[in-house]
Amino acid sequence: MKMVMAVISKDEADDVIDALVAGGHTATSVESRGGVLRQAYETLYVATRAQSLNEVLDIICRTCHSCVSVERVDVPGVCGPEPSRDIAQVGGAVVFVWDLEQMKRC
Repeated sequence: MKMVMAVISKDEADDVIDALVAGGHTATSVESRGGVLRQAYETLYVATRAQSLNEVLDIICRTCHSCVSVERVDVPGVCGPEPSRDIAQVGGAVVFVWDLEQMKRC
């Protein structure tokens, strides 16, 4: 068994979950925040058989898209005509996979 943890944009979470369910998989979703822009994310946990891992990863990668976001941020103590800017990639997915020694439903 494998555990897949995918951190995805909140905007894309429903599409990813729908695609996983259509592919016969289930996911547990948890709200999270992070990154440079403190964006809202969903962290999905998917327990799957090792032989289905590539299918799960493919669904996630096909469904998530990334883009670059520029957000103006005022930095205290910085003077000048333009506020500083943070540029960060948002959307897409960050995926972690690890071996799942045991899975039990109670």
